[in-house]
Order: sequence, then structure tokens, then C-alpha cells
Amino acid sequence: MSQLIKIDEQYAEWIQSVGTRFKSMQVKAATKVNQEMLRFYWSLGKDMVEMHAESRWGSKFYDSLSKDLVSAMPDQKSFSPRNLRYMTQFYQMYSKILPQVVAKTDNGEILPQVVAKLDNDEISPQLVDELCSIPWGHHRYIIDKCKGDTEKALFYVRKTIENNWSRAVLLNWLDTDLYERQGKAITNFNKQLPVAQGDLANELTKDPYNFDFLTMTEGYNEKELKDALTDNIVKFLLSV
Repeated sequence: MSQLIKIDEQYAEWIQSVGTRFKSMQVKAATKVNQEMLRFYWSLGKDMVEMHAESRWGSKFYDSLSKDLVSAMPDQKSFSPRNLRYMTQFYQMYSKILPQVVAKTDNGEILPQVVAKLDNDEISPQLVDELCSIPWGHHRYIIDKCKGDTEKALFYVRKTIENNWSRAVLLNWLDTDLYERQGKAITNFNKQLPVAQGDLANELTKDPYNFDFLTMTEGYNEKELKDALTDNIVKFLLSV
């Protein structure tokens, strides 16, 4: 017969702290996966834009590309024609924002700022933390509602991170024209990872696009079960 350990307050607090640390690491890991996935989506969108793919290969380009990519990578579900279009729009939306440099002449005179090219045309380092801190599903809503308005889109990206908005909350604010009412009042934005207990963090750790990117759908379902069991154990210990 197995022996039961004595449940005291210190033990219960320790179990709770382990759960908190685990959730925090989940958020960091999910953010990293999200970042790599969005970098890939960015690069694929860039390819399609620079090749003028749709005008070059016709209106059925996205359908054909989707079939070819799914054939090459059958475990992936992210290559639907619609999602491929979103990748193109994602690149078009934020590639307009590039880092700036200040040039100086030999006598020290400062010239006006000019747009700087990035190595390999990757996402601007100033935007990586912002764009990659929210799930792809959030980006799709923002792309739909902002219609190519880069400043408006970035406003909602930053507001999402700042307030830990779930997808439903983001959509509500998009529908109520928050940007038009608040204008560009985002100058003091402070970049930060979503807090572990926030709605945004929960959606990052459960985003199906992330798990599709890792081809880990079955493992993801098992993990959900383990998380649910862990939550129940912690609640029981705290109630003793």
C-alpha cells in the first residue's frame, strides 16, 4: 500500500509555485515558437510579394501553391489558400516599417534620417518583440480590420500586448473603432511578454497554428489533459 505524505501549508505553497513557474515557462516557449512561425510566414509572404506571384501565375496561384505545399508537407494544415493570402498581407503590412539611421558628414553635420535595409530583409528588430508576442489568429483579425493601415494595425498589436487581450476582446475593440477614438496615443508603450495568467498567454500556449507548425497535434492534446489534471491536484491541495 502506498504511503500518503502529510500535506502541510508549505508543501501546498510549493506545489502552487511549481505550477506558476511551469506556466511562465510555457508562455516563454510558446512565444518563441510563435516568433519562429511568424518569421517563416513573413519570409513566405515576402517571397510571394517579390515574385509578383498572383499576377505572374494567375488568379489560381494560391490554390495551386496550397496543393503543392500540402503535398510536400502533408503534416501541415497552415497552407490553405486563405492563410497563404494572409501571409502575403502580413508582409505587406509591416514591411513598410524599417529601422532608421542618422547619417553624418565629414564635418559632423547630421543629415535627415533615411530608411535602412535589413540583413536578408528580415522583420525589423524593433518590431520582433511586438509582432511575435501575439498569436497568428490575432494578426488575421487585425489584417482584416485595418485594411493595409500599418499605423492602425501596430496600434492594435501593442494594445493587445499591453492589455493581454484574448482574440474575442481584440475583435470587440476592432469593431468599436478604438484607434479612431484614441488616435496615436501609444508613444509610451512598454514591450513585455504576456503575463502567465493573462488571456493572451493562454491563447499563445493553445494556439493551434503553433502546434501545427511543430506537427505536434497529438502531443498537444495529451498536454491539455495533463494541465487539467495538474490544475485539479493543485486546487485539491490548497483546499486541504
